[in-house]
Amino acid sequence: MPAPKLLLVEDDTALAELVEYRFRGEGYDVRTTDDGDEALLLAAEDAPDLVLLDWMIGGTSGIEVCRRLRRNKETAHVPIIMLTARSDEDDRIRGLEIGADDYVTKPFSPRELIARVGAVLRRVRPALAGETITVGDLSLDPTAHRVIRRGSPMKVGPTEFRLLKHFMEHPGRVFSRGQLLDAVWGSGSDIELRTVDVHIRRLRQAIAIPGAADPVRTVRSAGYALEGV
Repeated sequence: MPAPKLLLVEDDTALAELVEYRFRGEGYDVRTTDDGDEALLLAAEDAPDLVLLDWMIGGTSGIEVCRRLRRNKETAHVPIIMLTARSDEDDRIRGLEIGADDYVTKPFSPRELIARVGAVLRRVRPALAGETITVGDLSLDPTAHRVIRRGSPMKVGPTEFRLLKHFMEHPGRVFSRGQLLDAVWGSGSDIELRTVDVHIRRLRQAIAIPGAADPVRTVRSAGYALEGV
């Protein structure tokens, strides 16, 4: 299972180094920046699984970074935990109202922060915690490598399994063929785009059952999405 991708946006160098060290020790893939504008670029280049975002940073403010991440369809559903020395209730409410998922006031315990991040990821991205993902009548167990639909096990090949897992982690989101290639085969892959269509067809066949709708939706000129049916 790939390491959860964490984007840390913090301008306190000592604190950023400590947090990065502790999270890397827990198996996270951590990228760091102290600048709000760079944070937006990093998130756009490769959407993280979670953002740890300081309120007071250089460039674009943390609160504005949070607002823009929520407005961007590529990062709209990425969990955001605000890190801040502001402890006033109005500030906490403001952070939550613009889209933050949690709020940690400085100084904080690294152990508590790791636990908070784990709790948020388990809630919004269960596959990162090795837990079963359920979308509509489909259930996928990433640890047992098993797919169940309406109580029946589905015979899904390795590539189709990775493809389905990616879809189920982002239900309803439309992915282009290029995005699916990067996510399932890895960036820089020399596999042709039409290969995605072949595996989409195989996935549809693997999870088809009589009387049930096809959960994989083709979006003309855009790509594919998984719908909960």
